[in-house]
Amino acid sequence: MSAAAQRSTRTSRLARKLAIAGTGVAVLALPLIGATTASAATTPTVATASSLGYSNNLDGWIRASLQVMSQHGIPGTYNGIYRNVIRESSGNPYAINLWDSNAAAGIPSKGLLQVIDPTFRAYHVEGTSWDSYDPVANITAACNYAAARYGSIDNVFGAY
Repeated sequence: MSAAAQRSTRTSRLARKLAIAGTGVAVLALPLIGATTASAATTPTVATASSLGYSNNLDGWIRASLQVMSQHGIPGTYNGIYRNVIRESSGNPYAINLWDSNAAAGIPSKGLLQVIDPTFRAYHVEGTSWDSYDPVANITAACNYAAARYGSIDNVFGAY
């Protein structure tokens, strides 16, 4: 075999090996690309007033919470939630109680319905934020707690 023929054969072999190696790298990379895309596609959406089509204010937060509550079988009415929100926080989603026994124990009540973090975590409702100051998450977790403890937020007429 001539020197030119040997070079051509070596070049062809090298080209095939590179093509195969390149294909292998591409095949190995596909699951990574697919996993990234799939993960992004399956990341759950957190229910907010805006994401559910309501205004980003007390009325919208209550209506969004009622929608989430109905999906999870949590009882409560607009009036029951509104009455308790006004008493607990005057409608301020960032309200925090720094003076009662919970605060003295290092777990102050927070948010629209003044929920302490352990209660918020225990009664958190899937699909809502894990931020206890989030209005929809706070209302929904508090109503879930009130349902377990009192039958409904509608049955709460004082600090709970």
